Order: sequence, then structure tokens, then C-alpha cells
Amino acid sequence: MLFNNINIEEKLMAARTASGPLQYAQSILNDQGHTHEFTAVNKLYTNALETSRIYHIRTIQKICVDYRLRFLDRKYYKMDIPEEAQLQIDHIESSHQTVLHSFKIIAPAKALKLKNADDPLLFVPIGNDYYYLVHKWGNNLNALRKWRVLPFKNLGTMILSILIMSLLTTFLIPFKSYGHENYNTIKLISFLFIFKSYCAILLYYCFWKGKNFSIYNWNSEYYN
Repeated sequence: MLFNNINIEEKLMAARTASGPLQYAQSILNDQGHTHEFTAVNKLYTNALETSRIYHIRTIQKICVDYRLRFLDRKYYKMDIPEEAQLQIDHIESSHQTVLHSFKIIAPAKALKLKNADDPLLFVPIGNDYYYLVHKWGNNLNALRKWRVLPFKNLGTMILSILIMSLLTTFLIPFKSYGHENYNTIKLISFLFIFKSYCAILLYYCFWKGKNFSIYNWNSEYYN
């Protein structure tokens, strides 16, 4: 296989700084609102947490924006939680003598609106903008997903993508075969025309589909 599918959990781990768990420990010490024995939310024993499962909201946001994923409440996920995830929930609740609540899920928008199971990750909040990964299941994402959704990341990436597509299209046109000596001028005019055409097509598509940039909709409950 030319490209391996994307494991979002691995991407989260790579995006998280090495000091992430240490920052969380410091945030607990700085928070005077609860005992240091438990997390501020969900009351998990701090000394029993697996630090490899702790992620800050900024890390989650980065991955969601890069791969056009959503981070939403469990209620928006349209499929049933699989048995292995429920067993993991039961295990954590038993080990920490608590009842987990306020579940969050990372998944593509389709999985949160339609019956689709691409790489969901189940989290619970533990306070101070940190989340604890409970379980991951489903299929890995397509290896090219990051590049396919790049134009929709933000306005800058959209303009850059249109520029690149316009340049490639312009250079594919065999201007010399048309017999024009000063074909550089024609090439420039063609590039501008192609660029405006791609802009118009993409803008029409975005308005038609109601698309929004990933930087704004990574935690939006609305479909697009």
C-alpha cells in the first residue's frame, strides 16, 4: 500500500508536547478548588491516571483542524458505543470508584450525523482544559485526508491551494503549440483567468454546501 491510513490517536500523541502531562500536574497544584487526590471533573484518582492518555484542548483542536474532524458531546454520535469501549468505561469507573460523565468524541462530521465509524475517540474532561482518552475504535482515516481537506482549514490555506492548482493548470497548457511568440503574456493572462475561475467555483461550492473553515467548526454541532 502506497500510503498508510492515519491513526488519529498516534497523531494526537505526536502533536502533544513532551511536557504536556507535567503541565497538567502543575495545573492541579495551581488549582485550589479541589483536592489534589482527584481530578477536578469526573473525580479520577490523579495518581492512577495514564499520562499517555491526557491531552490538552489545544492539542485536540490542532488535530481536529488539520484533519477536519469534530470534537463534540457524546449525544451527537449517532452509533452505539461498542462493547469494548463500554468495558473500558466500566474498568475506569471501577478503578477510580466514580461514574464518568460529560463524554466527548473526536470523529468526522459524518460519524456525528450519519451512521459511519471512522476512527472515533472517546474522552472525558478532567479539568483545566484537559481531557482523558477513554477508548478508540473503528477504522483509521484515509491517508490523504489531511491534504484533501487542506483548502478548508482556513482562508490562507484555501487561497494557497487555489494558487497551486492554478499554477499547475497553467503549466499544463501547451502554449507554444499555439504558435504565439510572446506566450509568457498569454500564460499570465491565462493564469489570472484560471485563478479567478477556481475561486468562483470553490466559493460557489462553499456557499452551496454551507461549508465553513475547520478552524471555526472543529467543535461546532452544525453539520458543515
